[in-house]
Amino acid sequence: MDVIDQLGELGEGKLSRRKFTKSLMAAGIGIATTPLTAGLARAAAGDPGTFFTWGGYDIPELFVPYVEKHGGLPDFATFGGSEEALTKMRAGYVVDVAHPCNAGIPRWISSGLFQPIDTSRLSNWSDVIPELYNIEGNVVDGKPYFAPFDWGQTSITYRTDLFELEGEESWDMLWDTRYKGRLGSLASGGDAWWCGAIKAGVDFKDIDTPEAFDAIAAVMREQRPLIRVYTDDTTTLEQALASGEMVAAMTWNSSAALLKADGVPVRFANPKEGALTWVCGLMIHKDAPNLDSAYEIIDSLLSVESGEFMIGDYGYGHSNKKAFDAFDGESLAELGLSKNPTDILAAGKFQIPQSQEWETKMNTIFEEIKAGF
Repeated sequence: MDVIDQLGELGEGKLSRRKFTKSLMAAGIGIATTPLTAGLARAAAGDPGTFFTWGGYDIPELFVPYVEKHGGLPDFATFGGSEEALTKMRAGYVVDVAHPCNAGIPRWISSGLFQPIDTSRLSNWSDVIPELYNIEGNVVDGKPYFAPFDWGQTSITYRTDLFELEGEESWDMLWDTRYKGRLGSLASGGDAWWCGAIKAGVDFKDIDTPEAFDAIAAVMREQRPLIRVYTDDTTTLEQALASGEMVAAMTWNSSAALLKADGVPVRFANPKEGALTWVCGLMIHKDAPNLDSAYEIIDSLLSVESGEFMIGDYGYGHSNKKAFDAFDGESLAELGLSKNPTDILAAGKFQIPQSQEWETKMNTIFEEIKAGF
């Protein structure tokens, strides 16, 4: 398929921006960061609402019911990390729906920037897995503020043909001096610091102690000279793994799923110490200018159609239990998933919400380490 054909499919919502971008890069073609789905978004009647999300979620595949109703996509704004998003909204940026993860829920609620969700306005709410919305800090006075959407793991994607595994899969793989300069990591402390805690043997219940900060900082400083790149641009990590420039990297489920689909010999590790597990979801701004659209955005993201895409293409779990009916147990296991999310959440290391003071201290130390201090 040539570029013109792909542009046509992108505009019709048949091809995701991420897949389109990857195909262009594979052909040696660069693109600007102008939203290529803007034409489709403008086709929506009325105020489409704004979804403030991670890069990679601003795609037509997640909004099939929304597009069927409105004839176009919502507006999108993207961020590289949830702390960046919360800081921007604290400074006055107003959106309709934002996309944080479970470790930040109490801090996001306490900011006073969000309203509880009226679940009666969501047609898909009855199919949401209860274990995912009854997570720590979400339900206040009987009302949820956070509608769970996607869940998964942070672990190690490695080249099975290039990385010589010694013993069991372990977080030690990202501290292996044999591969200095050929290892990569996510840049956000929301992933890397917690994975460093697992490596350091710190119990998440004690992660806010001075001793824990010292222990985690020590292993992160030990790792720093080995890392080729810290980035939250997962495409960068995937391309480096595909080319063999890197042999292992800290990633989310989606990177391993996409690389496997492209025929790259990789595996998403099941570390003996446990993978980092997380749930991300949707919150409505207290001043959402398009409240009806906000609920329609959330309902579309909670739909079976969105769930099947998230599981099949990104390798993430989804909050709609019916979305798993399209997949057999073996296929889910290959993705590091299960039809029962409690199997995965119980087996891994589930983040525990921390205070704003902890978050600020953690990010400050981690930024210093990445800078070489």
